[in-house]
Amino acid sequence: MRRLWIPQAIVCLMLLWALVPSNPYGYYLLLRWVCCPAFAYLAVQAFRREKQGWVWVLGVTAAAYNPIIRVHLTREIWSLVNVASIGIAIWSAFALNGRAGGRHVTKDESDDNGKGDRE
Repeated sequence: MRRLWIPQAIVCLMLLWALVPSNPYGYYLLLRWVCCPAFAYLAVQAFRREKQGWVWVLGVTAAAYNPIIRVHLTREIWSLVNVASIGIAIWSAFALNGRAGGRHVTKDESDDNGKGDRE
């Protein structure tokens, strides 16, 4: 069983801790090094599941946390970005693990439209 919610859980915990104003600067650097690849990984998973909207949302979120080419914002704006990112991570945990009738529907099954071999 794939555990696609684990990256979101790690990112959410780190982003919640980032809201504490007394964190050292090094924590925010670590946060970038964790969040960027986590959101990039989730964007790839969204692409594999053909969820194009999520590819863009997660890709832009990964870019915001890029540790190499940094986005420089004030602490207050970063706090808002962190809260929004927590929401994105939680929402994506449900959206990327979409289930139909309690089981995952593959592309081949959804394209079949219940016709089977009757064509």
